[in-house]
Amino acid sequence: MDWLWTWGGKCFGYRDGDDLLTHDGRHVGRFNGDKIFDPRGRYLGELMNENRLIRRKGVTSLRGYNFTPRAKRAAYAKYANYVGYAMYAGYEDFPAPESL
Repeated sequence: MDWLWTWGGKCFGYRDGDDLLTHDGRHVGRFNGDKIFDPRGRYLGELMNENRLIRRKGVTSLRGYNFTPRAKRAAYAKYANYVGYAMYAGYEDFPAPESL
């Protein structure tokens, strides 16, 4: 289990194998390499710098496989937020866990 933060520094949740889970235990994404897709196969974002989540702007045609989310797991206490990184051109911050 590897904890992950948004590019802006907010604690998001964790990676368990190829699954992306929020800190409150919801299965919201699946990894395909460094790219992350939601249960309907839509692009959510990508993993950069080993533990930061970021989203490329305007990527609507990139699709992954659909999947059925796992049942909600036990919640974990969030880790502290970090200082955000400077945003790359053409990217935006990964959605907050509450918005997924």
